[in-house]
Amino acid sequence: MHRFTMFLLILLMPIAASALEIFVCEPEWGSLLEELAGDNAEITVATTAFQDPHRLQARPSLIAAVRRADLVVCTGADLEIGWLPLLLRRSGNAKIQTGNPGYFLAANFVRRLEIPKTIDRAQGDVHPQGNPHIHLNPGNIRRVADALAERLTVLDAGNSNEYQARLEDFQARWQDATERWEDRALQLEGMRLASHHRSFSYLADWLDLDIVATLESKPGVPPSGAQLAALLERLTPNPPLGVIRTPYENEKPSMWLAERLELPEIKLPYTIGGTDNSVDLFSLYDETIRMLEEHNQ
Repeated sequence: MHRFTMFLLILLMPIAASALEIFVCEPEWGSLLEELAGDNAEITVATTAFQDPHRLQARPSLIAAVRRADLVVCTGADLEIGWLPLLLRRSGNAKIQTGNPGYFLAANFVRRLEIPKTIDRAQGDVHPQGNPHIHLNPGNIRRVADALAERLTVLDAGNSNEYQARLEDFQARWQDATERWEDRALQLEGMRLASHHRSFSYLADWLDLDIVATLESKPGVPPSGAQLAALLERLTPNPPLGVIRTPYENEKPSMWLAERLELPEIKLPYTIGGTDNSVDLFSLYDETIRMLEEHNQ
């Protein structure tokens, strides 16, 4: 009798809602979802700070993760054009296909920089929709957070109040942090830098940094020896304060130029995990500004 009573009680217990399965292309969006969704999401992040988000192998483990996903969150603007469409096709998951609520591209919700007037693939890895490296401007994070919280509510209406509360808490802390970063970064205005790739255009636009040279004359195409030599000749009369790159980019061109100009070669974290101290969105910005401050002499 006791066992029968326990069985009935188990049957009558409310069924706990399962967490949303979310597939994320880049670490920055994984960190944002941790802020907005908390325990209501199981998050799989496809890349690390040491992997080029332009290029990724569509491994079976990633296909399996997309197959079970309720939501796919990626940057968009063709950043993942070389691998995300393949994952979507092979997943057989209708929920996360283009145009459905389970498909979310962050770049659709911000003002994109460097949109080309003409498209010529001979000019390298040109992005027709503009520069996709949008996450290093806090205003973009704020806009994406609003849109992403709304999408979570669509997919999981039962937890809408929690998503809204988490969004409001995040936005308040993010606004305070942004004001602190901008106060610190006043001294960085006009800081002259060379960059391996156009990975930091949004950071430069926000902080008014001066990117005086890009080592890749054609985006995505490694600079040749002749191109680096020409760049060295151009920069020697008035060299920048450093050469910046992401953790996943080849260090050799930046080091070659930095050594000859007697400048620091600066590996900025770029995204979550790019340095030991960049463990979430807040510390990513803290660490990025700290490293720039160190070299702004």
